[in-house]
Amino acid sequence: MTDEAGSADDPDRLDEAPADASDPSPGTNAADGGDRRDEQRPRPEPGSTASSSQSALTRFRTAQSGPLLFIRETLYSAAAVVAVGLLLFAISGVWPPMVAVESGSMEPEMHRGDLVFVTEPQRFTPDYAADTSGIVTVDVGTERGYRSFGGNGSVVIYDPPTRVGSPIIHRAHFYVEEGENWYDEANPAYVTANDCEQLQNCPAPHAGFITKGDANARYDQASDIAGPVRPSWIRGTARLRIPYLGYVRLQLVGIFAA
Repeated sequence: MTDEAGSADDPDRLDEAPADASDPSPGTNAADGGDRRDEQRPRPEPGSTASSSQSALTRFRTAQSGPLLFIRETLYSAAAVVAVGLLLFAISGVWPPMVAVESGSMEPEMHRGDLVFVTEPQRFTPDYAADTSGIVTVDVGTERGYRSFGGNGSVVIYDPPTRVGSPIIHRAHFYVEEGENWYDEANPAYVTANDCEQLQNCPAPHAGFITKGDANARYDQASDIAGPVRPSWIRGTARLRIPYLGYVRLQLVGIFAA
């Protein structure tokens, strides 16, 4: 009289109908729906803005001739020049970091058309440079063995406020104080006067450096090219010479001046 589990007469047992394999599962519906959405998503037409931009960029990057090649190479060259200029500025600390030699006053070490790399006077200078200016005079350079461009002492680029024209690139010989009689300190070969009264800028109207071009016969101050060079007039110290490369700059300056 005992009922067997799972008998057909058990009223509480429910038969589960087998899943219809043909019915899509929820996961399948989601995937199919995603595929359908992808199929329905609009794709860029050949003439659309996105396609045109990509095509123009590709043509610009891969052009082998014509205006696009010229424009691309010009931009690359300009970018390279700017990058080199910024690097030189970071090293030198002055702008422009290179100057072109315009005369033969510093021959034979510098010639017209040379390009000279310039730094702040305080950079790469020894501790015995004059005060805080970073300039080593010929007198100190002779004593300490400091040489640049074939001679003792620093070669400086200075620009007097009253000067009309390009800055001057000459060697710093010695330093004078305001009111100093520097005739006795001067090399007699570089002056034509017999005493301070006959010598231009003597006594010194203000403190500064007495300078001279290596190829010039007299001091700049004896020729009245400039007064004693104040440290504030000095734009930089010459460090390196590149022959002939300055001709490009001189030609461009001449063209714009004309």
